[in-house]
Amino acid sequence: METEKYKLALQTELNQLNSEMKELGVKNPEVKGDWVERANDLDTVSADLNDVADRTEEYDERRATLATLEGRYNNIMHALKKIDDGSYGICEVSGETIEEDRLEANPAARTCKLHMNEG
Repeated sequence: METEKYKLALQTELNQLNSEMKELGVKNPEVKGDWVERANDLDTVSADLNDVADRTEEYDERRATLATLEGRYNNIMHALKKIDDGSYGICEVSGETIEEDRLEANPAARTCKLHMNEG
């Protein structure tokens, strides 16, 4: 298996994710690998109620997007660690080799196709 090819793909995606997450939030200094969404100005004293509702909705959307990106980020970090320790490309459910086409589609895959909904 060409782990260097997958490592490069993972690192490229990790860089992209870092950029996207920096637009939505900041790293949580208290929890390694955790990101916190940036709060927008929710000045409820002087703001129009519709404006407050819009800002709250935007905040919730950023929080949901950031959570999705953070999950992907953590999966990539896990895959990079597995490359370093020599366990990359092994299904975490069955212990079998993960199919090449699955890794091509998702280099951070933790499971083979048979177990892709279990991992």
